[in-house]
Amino acid sequence: MNIMRSCAVAAIAFALVPAAFADVRRDTIYINPFAAYQYFDDKRELSESDVYGVGIEYRFTDRWALEGVYSRGDIDRKNAPGDSEFDELRLDATYYFADPDQAFNPYVSFGGGHADFGDDPTGPRTSGSNHDETRVNIGAGFRYNVSDMISLRGDLREFHGIDESTFDTQIALSFSLAFVRNVVEEVADRDRDGIPDDRDACPDSTLAAEVDSQGCEFDGDNDGVVDGVDQCPSTLPGAEVDEKGCSGIVETIETIEVDVQFAFDSDEIDSVYKDHLERIGEIMRENPETFVEVAGHTDDSGDSAYNQDLSQRRAEAVAARLIEESGIEEYRVSATGYGAQRPVASNDTQEGRAANRRVEALIQLRR
Repeated sequence: MNIMRSCAVAAIAFALVPAAFADVRRDTIYINPFAAYQYFDDKRELSESDVYGVGIEYRFTDRWALEGVYSRGDIDRKNAPGDSEFDELRLDATYYFADPDQAFNPYVSFGGGHADFGDDPTGPRTSGSNHDETRVNIGAGFRYNVSDMISLRGDLREFHGIDESTFDTQIALSFSLAFVRNVVEEVADRDRDGIPDDRDACPDSTLAAEVDSQGCEFDGDNDGVVDGVDQCPSTLPGAEVDEKGCSGIVETIETIEVDVQFAFDSDEIDSVYKDHLERIGEIMRENPETFVEVAGHTDDSGDSAYNQDLSQRRAEAVAARLIEESGIEEYRVSATGYGAQRPVASNDTQEGRAANRRVEALIQLRR
């Protein structure tokens, strides 16, 4: 009991060590008291019997664990009076097929240890029943997490006694207490994009920028200038660009207001815009070097961030319909929401607010 109390205190202290660095790894110590039923090889001349014990398991990664196990039992002899005291110490390695935060954790396990099949000193001795033996084992089972601290474990295990080539089988059920320690390790990530330097293909990206799984900033138009600094995010494929991502001077050669008036808080459009989209498509087909920016606008009612999102949705709705119905290549059409930043009428009147809820098509030429 003193050993068990010391182990439990050590496990609790281990769990309370404070975090010190930057990258969190979860370690878990389980205390696994168990009850088992063991079938002994006929060579042992021992009856099937209850066995009890406890394990201390250290899960040092999400999938791997080591466990020290002590078990004992008073085993009745077959064909003779008396019993034998059974004691075993072993060390097992366990591989889990699921992470600790998942409820159901199946596993496989293997290990080895030392077993003592001793006689009851008050009973008669039976040949072959009193000896020490090295045993190896292999097993499978599952852990079911009831909560972060409590779990149940079922285990089926086969033991092989090396000295006399015996085979014993054990079925066990345990009730486990978990003590979790968050081990925090320092990981180099000099651009602070969440991708460690040893896996970062772009270790010098803009500080705290949004990046892909390789640690590189996004480049939507594939012009070699990342979106975070690209002032012309819709350049034509293959165009030469400057350090700002632009291929030259951008000139708006015509602005067409698409006659799509939106209801309050809506991005739904109907067929009244059709003539305007046909005109835009005709100009762009006749001038293949042009592209169009569909600009969405709102009135100033409501939250500015929401208006920005609403205007973007309105612009994207019209841009999608333009591509669909006019046959213009998708890369020549971009959509930008400006929220309530560019009113064309006063937002103090109902008519003015309606006029500001609009979409414009800016046909542009890069030279």
